[in-house]
Order: sequence, then structure tokens, then C-alpha cells
Amino acid sequence: MPDNKVIVGIDIGTSKIVTVIAKVSEEGTLNILGVSEVHSLGIKKGQIVDIEEAVSAINNSLEAAERMAGYSVSHLVASIGGSHIESQNSRGVVAVSAPQGEITENDLTRVIDAARAVSFPSSREIIHVLPRNYSVDGQEGIKDPIGMTGVRLEVDTHIISANATSIRNLEKALSQVGVDVDAFVFSGYASSLSVLSDTEKELGVVLVDIGSGTTDISVYVDGSVTHSSVLPIGARHITNDLAIGLRISLESAEKLKLFLSQPVKPPSYLEEEDGKRVRSSDEVDLSSLHLPEDIKLVSRKTLVEGIIRPRLNEIFAMVGQELKKSGWGGQTPAGLVITGGGAKTVGISDAAKRAMAMPVRIGQPHDLKGIKDEIEDPTAATVIGLLFYGATLGIERSMPFGLSLPTFKFLPTGKIGKKVLDFIKSFIP
Repeated sequence: MPDNKVIVGIDIGTSKIVTVIAKVSEEGTLNILGVSEVHSLGIKKGQIVDIEEAVSAINNSLEAAERMAGYSVSHLVASIGGSHIESQNSRGVVAVSAPQGEITENDLTRVIDAARAVSFPSSREIIHVLPRNYSVDGQEGIKDPIGMTGVRLEVDTHIISANATSIRNLEKALSQVGVDVDAFVFSGYASSLSVLSDTEKELGVVLVDIGSGTTDISVYVDGSVTHSSVLPIGARHITNDLAIGLRISLESAEKLKLFLSQPVKPPSYLEEEDGKRVRSSDEVDLSSLHLPEDIKLVSRKTLVEGIIRPRLNEIFAMVGQELKKSGWGGQTPAGLVITGGGAKTVGISDAAKRAMAMPVRIGQPHDLKGIKDEIEDPTAATVIGLLFYGATLGIERSMPFGLSLPTFKFLPTGKIGKKVLDFIKSFIP
């Protein structure tokens, strides 16, 4: 990996678009140079529904990050999500080509190509082919077979596919902004790269990334992804429940949800004098939020146990069903790691422990340098994962796992390339 390589990641979500620019050192640490977060427009449940509004929001996010970093973005790594994401496992088998039987990178390329030769409808497109483990002449569990000797090489892979229309729309939006896309990464897989430890992946762990409109699930067994899926439910549904229950606007409900998620302060008791009312320790004072509906006091128990908890129980019941359907539920002793904006919801760990009956922790990115205060937070898990993925692309382009097209240094790309091409076109009659 080249020293001080600059990587740009953009997480295009339902509620916000986050852009982060970082330098990657030879050790693989990320030095954050620029961060920006803008409200999403034209995006619903992770998919573009209005391309003009989406382009405007993406452009605003990129420009804000560029100003902070002092760097002009020409290419980036983008997240892709939505309930159209599907996954399956596939096996590929080839004969080792070298006469002496030594396995080379070419053999790995061929065996992965054999694994990805799965029948897909024309409306779907493969975005990841992730090798899980290799087998050489029946010896299983090999992580890197290059240099080993054998006759028959097999690979187990995890294939993640997306709706081709969704990819094209995202590509079009980013090209209108004037940037090239190095790779599209499933947002759940990206989050797993930034918050899961190697030990958790080896033991077996379930990552649940609760976004605004969708919940991404990535299951790891023996250090590799074995199942990926997206549920069409997210933290926005909790906000909707609060808005309906209290008869307030969605904006006020979002403020209230974030306020309830803050650490609980010790209750202030008022002495009863001359028949004056004593504030119950259960009541929450909302006067500091200045809500337009002019709500001052609410019962914390009513909000948390009556409105928020039932929706959390529903989300984790759906996660449990998905895990059971995948067939890997009994192989995840490291438990559940929750990340994404929804991870900050009050009482989420307790709800997950009760529903899933396994260890639970809140995951957030770590080992970052530079302007990291804003993004050492569960809400930034996906965009930091994109940077880690982008840091490996230079290696992947020369390796058999390269799922992205090679980049040709002599061809202009991005905003500069567009200007050069427009300049050349101006001379053509």
C-alpha cells in the first residue's frame, strides 16, 4: 500500500450523507483530514428516488469535506444498501495449472471466477465475491493457498448482489457530481470492517447496523462473512412511533428520541411545601428542547417502555428470524454487535439481550487519527469501513480478489478529467 494514500468514502444513507477524506499510512492507520454530514434528499430506504435532489445533497457533502481537507476529490468508494441486497454462498473448483502443482495468483483468479459463475437474472449485479476459505486436494480451512502444492483447488465464497437499476442510478448521480467510483460496497459489510475485531470474526459474530430506513445484517463465522441481508425497518420507525404517540412532528420526535438516549441524570426531588406538586423521579423535563408543541414534562417510563421498547423488540425479533433462516444462528458465540445511528437508541442493549439471548455490545470505529472526534461514533461505522475497504483496493487490483476494474494512471478521471475531455471536445467540429 503506498504511503499517505488519500482515500475518500461516501455513505449515502436514508437520513444523512456522510463524506470522509483520510490519508492511509503504510501501517494501515487512518488519518482523518475532512468530514462532512448533510441531510439526505431524494433517498428513501437506501435507494435514490429523486436523482436531482440526490445529486445536490451529494455535491454539498463532497464540497464541505473538500473544504475541510483542502483536497479535490476525483474518485471515491461509495456505500450501497437497501432491501434489494441479497447474498448466497457458492463453491468453485479448478485444476492447478502449473506442471509442478504450485498454486499461483492466476489459479486463485480462475477458481474465484468459477465460484462467481452463478445464474443471476439480468436485473441483478454482483458487487462482492468474498473468499471464505480454500481447499487444496481435500485439505480444508486454508486461508491463503498461494505457494502451496496440489492438483485440485476449491474455494468457498460469499456472493453479495444488488439490483442493477439501483447501482446504475447511484453511478449516474455520482458521475453528475463529477467523481469516479472505485467500488460500491455493501454498507453492512463496510460497517463490519470498522467495528468488529479479528477475535469476534473468528469466534462467530452477528453485526447489526441499524440505519434510519433499513437494518443491515452481516454474519461472520470462522473469520469470514457467511450471510448478508437487509431488513426494511430502521430507527426512523421509532421516531414515527414517538410522533404518533405524543402527537408531535417528526422533527420534534427525533429531538426527543436523541434526548432520551443521553445518560440519565440523577432525579431532582422537590420538597412538598404548602401543597405544591412534587415532580416524580420518572418525569423528564423537556423545556430545554424548546419543542414547538410546548411539551414540558413527559413520563420516561411511558416513552421508553410503552413506545420505544416494543419497536426495538420487533426489530430484534426480525433479526432473530433472519439469523434462523440463514442457518448460522448457532455458530455465533461472540454475540451481537450493534452499530449505526439506531445503536444510540435508549435501552437498545437490554432489548437485544432479551430478544436474542446472546452477548451484546455497541460497536464504534476506533484506532483513528486526525479530526476524529466527530466520527468515533456508531453513526460513522459505514463510512469508516469504506475507507478501510478503499485502502485495500490498491492491493486488490493486483490480487485475484480484485472485484473492481483496474485504474489506468494515464487516463484523466474525475472533475479534472471531465474538464480535459470537454477542452478536447471543443476543438472537434
